[in-house]
Amino acid sequence: MTPLRSAEWFDRDDELGLQNRAVLRVVGWDPGLARGKPIIGIANSWSELNNCNLGLRAIADAVKRGVIAAGGVPLEFNTISLGEELMKPSAMLYRNLMAMELEETLRAYPIDGVVLLCGCDKTTPAQLMGAASANLPAIQLNAGPKATGRWRGQEVGSGTSLWKYWDEYRAGKISDEDWHALEAAYAGGAGTCNTMGTASTMAAMSEALGMMLPGASSIEAHNPRRIAVAEATGRQIVELVRRDLRPRQIMTRAAFENALRVHAAIGGSTNAVIHLIAIAGRLRVPLTLDDFDVISRTTPTLLNLQPNGDRLMADFDAAGGVPALIRELSDLLHLDALTVTGATLGENIAGAVNRDASVIRPCGAPLQVDGALAVLRGNLAPRGAILRTTTASPQLQRHRGPALVFEDYADMLSRIDSPDLPVTPETVLVLRNAGAVGVPGLPEWGSIPIPKKLLAHGVRDVVRISDSRMSGTSYGTVVLHVAPESAIGGPLALVRDGDLIALDVPARSLDLLVDDDELARRRAAWQPPQSPHRRGYPRLYQEHVLQPDEGCDFDFLRPQSDEDLAFVLPVVGRS
Repeated sequence: MTPLRSAEWFDRDDELGLQNRAVLRVVGWDPGLARGKPIIGIANSWSELNNCNLGLRAIADAVKRGVIAAGGVPLEFNTISLGEELMKPSAMLYRNLMAMELEETLRAYPIDGVVLLCGCDKTTPAQLMGAASANLPAIQLNAGPKATGRWRGQEVGSGTSLWKYWDEYRAGKISDEDWHALEAAYAGGAGTCNTMGTASTMAAMSEALGMMLPGASSIEAHNPRRIAVAEATGRQIVELVRRDLRPRQIMTRAAFENALRVHAAIGGSTNAVIHLIAIAGRLRVPLTLDDFDVISRTTPTLLNLQPNGDRLMADFDAAGGVPALIRELSDLLHLDALTVTGATLGENIAGAVNRDASVIRPCGAPLQVDGALAVLRGNLAPRGAILRTTTASPQLQRHRGPALVFEDYADMLSRIDSPDLPVTPETVLVLRNAGAVGVPGLPEWGSIPIPKKLLAHGVRDVVRISDSRMSGTSYGTVVLHVAPESAIGGPLALVRDGDLIALDVPARSLDLLVDDDELARRRAAWQPPQSPHRRGYPRLYQEHVLQPDEGCDFDFLRPQSDEDLAFVLPVVGRS
């Protein structure tokens, strides 16, 4: 085992050694008992403001038991907790802040390895970004999906059912009484969304990257197996420290290609595109939108799970989870990729079995012959935009229609249900100034509600385009992450009501059918929107955030050379 970095704090005979060992006594550890043992940080994103992560307290206790059993010293610390429901305008605004907090905590404290306890969707990539930059031995474990509620005899899928029934409620098809009954069924309990939203997607991505124990990501929050895998995670982090196995050895280009294959096969959230590019950027692993499109075109969608299908996370777990799905995809994967088990991906899935082919489809009978993601380009999205094909209406994937432009989110909310809204089923709804810089934070506003005027006539999908994101639980013909965004002068800023927009998903194109001279005149007259933020984190964010095709990380956090990858250690002297 390489020398422990924590020894510089504790194994010294000067006054600092005495002071630091006294701290160990205060937190409950005899320095003699702890001597020579690795200090394992447990980064806990538990919070009562975040219902998804409520179960992490019990999981942290189980991790501690595993660490102690393996000969380590567990020390738990809390981080900011990013809960998508209550955090406004979006938890995405604070993903980079959480990554920074984790990285700096690992840098400043005597930590030899870390267990990353995540849950709601932005906590998972934030932890992987911070761990990638710190490059100390690390392993991740999620809170798990919540239990499934039932309403009107039907299972309630987090998010997906909500958006569906919200349209029905707005259309007058659901009574006030039933709507409030749905609220009680929807709560479900602690844990993340039980659909293939962003939380489930990013947990699966962590497992596919090799940063989570096999099969861990899909176990429900309330299932006793989650406590068992937490103890195993605690034991394994001590082994990772002893072997000096670090994130940069695991999250390689091959690992990211595996993750992209799994993302395509599970019909994963569109948000994962931004997150995976951001994580890769911290490691200087080349990863672009084109990689997603190329891999999606050659990977079948296998997972029958909402919003792409009709099943839920409990069914995926019962069918065998990510290991069983990887086994189905094994001919397309780099099975020699190293994982946190210390073994390869291929070795990890050797005993995996697909126990329900109606949930995890075999490659010969896929849900869709290619992956769920399409990357679009054209004069409306010169740096790219994305669309989830498995949840888009087939008849709208080749579409030409007139634009109806909403200047911002407030404008959209104020007009979307107006009986005078000039909208038809052919209209293309456009939302701008909703991107990373424009809000700031790239909220999940891209799934623009179907206008009430159309709902009354049975219309349930139209083409929608924005520089924003949408929830991974959402569905519809929704074009997202248009880059560059309108607030910094992207072409979306130039669209006017009535302009024809052409979407062709098979051709991967998105174009504004306005001649170049007219667009040049509009650009000359364009003025950037004024931000109300003059100080603090939102201003820092607006000044330094990258665009979605670069992962929306901060420019100063993304290393520009191999020398920038160095993790500068603190001088362990007097504070």
